[in-house]
Amino acid sequence: MSRFEGSFLGAEDKISAQAVMECKICWTPYDPAEGDDYRQVEAGTPFLALPDDWSCPNCGAPKEQFMVLEDPGSEHIAATARLDALTARLVAEFREIWHAKMRDLPMVNKLLSVEAVGFRMVDGRPLGVLISPWFMNLIQLPAEDEDWSGLVPGAKELIAFPSGEYEFIHNTRDMIGGYKACSLFSPMGDFSTQMQAQEVARAVMVALFDEGNRAETDRAADIRAEREAALAPAEDDVPVLTDVPTRRAVISGGLAETR
Repeated sequence: MSRFEGSFLGAEDKISAQAVMECKICWTPYDPAEGDDYRQVEAGTPFLALPDDWSCPNCGAPKEQFMVLEDPGSEHIAATARLDALTARLVAEFREIWHAKMRDLPMVNKLLSVEAVGFRMVDGRPLGVLISPWFMNLIQLPAEDEDWSGLVPGAKELIAFPSGEYEFIHNTRDMIGGYKACSLFSPMGDFSTQMQAQEVARAVMVALFDEGNRAETDRAADIRAEREAALAPAEDDVPVLTDVPTRRAVISGGLAETR
């Protein structure tokens, strides 16, 4: 494994494919956009993809003697690392709940496991889907400079996305602090494999940002209709209306019924 002296203490995972490297012996740069005509390395070849025996075309210094001159992709790598760390804590938190409290309950689907799917930064906040053996939730975590430890568990909030507004519930946990969750599926008995749950989670993340879903999935109207129906007096001779979109159907585009 190559070690790049003077470059993040040799941490290769902090060097992006766009990194322009420089020989610290003779200051000759290697720009991946240009490649290396001397060694017949094609343009577009990242420094990390160079052959192990590649050396400085000017002085012959080995790859280990190169350091980062500039790296336009480093900010993305840092942001990805932060996001990975946050989702790892989220998964660890709910795996602990699974093993400590939920494992023997009849409502759980033991074919499934806890997994974070499709997380990305949206308006500066991590957003993605958390799969577990007993639920699938859309999860929003705080931005790097936000403190959500004061969220009141059980409080509700409508959050807008291109496809409409969705109801999120506030909560806090020891390992991750405050977070907001929108229920997608619970319980999870309809899923027969983890892969099936992953596919639905990824489809949810696509549908959420599809403005074409807005007209027929106005969440504010759906929520009002659901609450009015719940508060209406029951009458034996009045048919039950079942065509009001449920949260599951709205956000998953009917995937729950068509898997």
